[in-house]
Amino acid sequence: MKVAIIGGTGFVGSYLLDELLQQGHQPVLLVRPGSESKVVQRERCALVPGDVKDRESIRATLAGCDAAIYCIGILRELKSEGITFEELQFQGAVRTMKVAIEAGIRRFVLMSANGVKAEGTVYQNTKYRAEQYLKTTELDWTIFRPSVIFGDPRGKMEFCTQLYEQMIKPPIPAPLFYDGLFPSNAGSFELAPVHVRDVATVFVKSLTLPAAVRQTYSLCGPDSFAWKAIIKTLAKVTGKPKLMLPTPVLAVKLMAAALDRFAFFPISRDQITMLMEGNTCDSTAVFALFGVTPIHFNETALVYLNS
Repeated sequence: MKVAIIGGTGFVGSYLLDELLQQGHQPVLLVRPGSESKVVQRERCALVPGDVKDRESIRATLAGCDAAIYCIGILRELKSEGITFEELQFQGAVRTMKVAIEAGIRRFVLMSANGVKAEGTVYQNTKYRAEQYLKTTELDWTIFRPSVIFGDPRGKMEFCTQLYEQMIKPPIPAPLFYDGLFPSNAGSFELAPVHVRDVATVFVKSLTLPAAVRQTYSLCGPDSFAWKAIIKTLAKVTGKPKLMLPTPVLAVKLMAAALDRFAFFPISRDQITMLMEGNTCDSTAVFALFGVTPIHFNETALVYLNS
């Protein structure tokens, strides 16, 4: 199967390429000029230069393909550079859907995110709206909603590597965020990290699984962990004992209000909001459907942090 990938140079995209090639598919990637070196196994892929903002670039990428995967996602906006949730997570996705229909492509896979909703953060809202638009089309769609994704970053941005760089490595206490006036619940919100290889596997298997058509699947790892347990695990794996300090969310949001427009500030107001909501689900039935034994979030799976 010839499969177009929009977002193939990113963290998840690199693993999608591995899985597509392993399963005998032919990947075709839309790649911004100058980013060719970011493509893993690029000698085995077809690369189309262009940008997701350009309809003709998308058309050239999708030409002759049997399926399309849209997996562009960002965690922070850089509006001065035109990097926004609205453009990349909604407008770009809709543009790709429309071109896919025009090109006669039926199969379409969209990477969304666990916890998306209309009345959420801009990140959540744009992902949600892309889902809703896709459901109105005649495409044979599948939507995946991963929780936080971990795994060897291969030089890209990744959940655990980012936590290590921002909260474990610096010689200051790691924050245990809490709402309200008292820190009794500090760092107790839970996440269910899912391994990037498991995400890539179910994405690719869905392309040829009729039961996956017009379905939405949440993808969470097999275990849920409190924030403070995740920090402890990363500290143990990297051999850096870490002091943790209860930190009121309100104070962080006030600082972020002034500084999160700058890339150097480690977290945005929306990221804090989404963290405090937690991010868990039960994906037992999903992994069973796709024949995947999920990788656990543990010291063995996190050895890449020491490389």
